[in-house]
Amino acid sequence: MYALGIAAFALCILASIAWHECGHMWAAQATGMKVRRYFIGFGPTVWSVRRPKAEDGIEYGVKALPLGGFCDIAGMTLLDELKTPVEREKAMYKQAAWKRLFVLFAGPGMNFILGALLIYGVAMTAGLPAIDTPAKAAVSSTGCVAQSTTKPTKETPSAPIGECLPSPAAQAGLQRGDVIASVNGTAVDADSIIDALQNSTGSIALGIVRDGAERTVTVEPITSQKWRATPDGKDLMQVTGPTIGIGVGTVPVTNHYNAFTAIGGTAAFTWDMGERTVIAIGQLPQKIPALIDAIKGEERGLDTPQSLVGASMIGGEVVERDMWSVFFLLLAGLNLMLGLINLLPVPPFDGGHMAVVIFEKLRDLVTGRKGGPVDYMKLAPLTYVVLALAGGYMLLVLTADIVNPIKLFN
Repeated sequence: MYALGIAAFALCILASIAWHECGHMWAAQATGMKVRRYFIGFGPTVWSVRRPKAEDGIEYGVKALPLGGFCDIAGMTLLDELKTPVEREKAMYKQAAWKRLFVLFAGPGMNFILGALLIYGVAMTAGLPAIDTPAKAAVSSTGCVAQSTTKPTKETPSAPIGECLPSPAAQAGLQRGDVIASVNGTAVDADSIIDALQNSTGSIALGIVRDGAERTVTVEPITSQKWRATPDGKDLMQVTGPTIGIGVGTVPVTNHYNAFTAIGGTAAFTWDMGERTVIAIGQLPQKIPALIDAIKGEERGLDTPQSLVGASMIGGEVVERDMWSVFFLLLAGLNLMLGLINLLPVPPFDGGHMAVVIFEKLRDLVTGRKGGPVDYMKLAPLTYVVLALAGGYMLLVLTADIVNPIKLFN
């Protein structure tokens, strides 16, 4: 199932790219432009067909390297050779600015639409994680308790010092999977439970939820020394307090919808995911040191970027555990990322071409005369720099994914 999940996610990525290019093609056809070719992949042609067969038909096909796709619209720039009267008449650079902007935005727009549809489907079937609602705390393990432990490091985890005593939580009847809703009558979540337990005195009354039923379990803690992060987060300090001997996991809070309420839930969730994606794109340069450290063998952070290879591996993990709602949410997030990256206002991204169209329109409005299309040769150096930077970054991410991939589950 892991291998099938990887293959399924990779195919979904390729389908998302094909869907992006469909947006450009359909918008170009709708606005009277000439589409010459629509291909999936790059490199040598494996298969192609022209529909209709006449000279002005579109060549559809598949190329050998499934690393993307393209839609060839006649006359995207002045550098484009126009071979037929139809191409010269319908050249993209001759069209009105709004038509060109519509065609250029249609690709990212299709990714946004697909992402929202995937989120809507998950909302209808499994529900969506509640936005800005802390996850619930759950018992992930009930092990023995040491009254003191060694200081953990990157190389070695914390180890018991002296005798390991039976877990008070296990003795009180707590089980793995129990959701802890309150500590001594005060509601807690995954963010607040540690402090609530640490600040407790005497017997601890835990309000838990098991199999949908609420109950209260009283635990008699023991005193032990533990390691906690310092206020600045740069080191660890030893603290003394009550211990009940549990590992704390998280259970996301899920909102469920019907066909109507899912519309609002999808809109809010998609907007939130989009905001997080924009922030993540802005932080890409800051992640370079973490990627280099990961390649060197240090722990890989979950917030580091992933290539399509790494994303497919995550897809394999969730399919292996039958977590299809997570699979489709990951795919939705990928589509939002593809759409937003393509809107970056630098060539060769769609946003770069849109910026050129907007520049031409503003220039004509200011000068009061039509200045014609921008000479793309003047933008060539910027394009090459962007391609080099983007290519180098993707190579770095791909190397990290191969050498030290992100794993959601141990």
